[in-house]
Amino acid sequence: MMNGTKGDGDRLGDEDRPGEDHVDRLRRQWALELPDLDTEPMAILGRAFRLSNLVRPSIEATFADFGLDRGEFDVIATLRRSGPPYLMTPTEMYSALMISSGGLTHRLDRLEKAGLIRREKSPRDGRSVLVALTEVGAALAEKAFRTDMASEASFLQVLDGKERETVAALLRKLIAGIENEQARGEDENEG
Repeated sequence: MMNGTKGDGDRLGDEDRPGEDHVDRLRRQWALELPDLDTEPMAILGRAFRLSNLVRPSIEATFADFGLDRGEFDVIATLRRSGPPYLMTPTEMYSALMISSGGLTHRLDRLEKAGLIRREKSPRDGRSVLVALTEVGAALAEKAFRTDMASEASFLQVLDGKERETVAALLRKLIAGIENEQARGEDENEG
């Protein structure tokens, strides 16, 4: 029967319980509707998705304060962390950023107009172009990144140092496992 109303907190499983979060409430609701389905993946992956959605506005606002969107920051940050001479080919960049070459070209156009990057001919191959971070771009990337890290650190204050290490280690293990599985799948599809 699907005639629950706002007053049916117990039926819908959406009443707050001490120590619960949004994902707990969703899992409880699904347990009522599909009691045979194990929703354990939501406990981890649902929370990762929720966490990303909760912090994204703050991260985007930080970059906006520097006149950048997240994609533009990703480009100048990729160049900045590549080390001197802060120079990459477009192919290296879109591989590192995991975006299409068309998406990268659009970002590079905007960043070049802003004076944060410049395109120059490759000394090895006159047909190739290199993307270089300007001094202004390098300074902006560093300042924006430092501000972002301070902001993101504030979200983690609820965890002590040991808890942060544990969460980081478990997420690293999970991501490595997923990446390895996906790489195996790609290898099998190519063969």
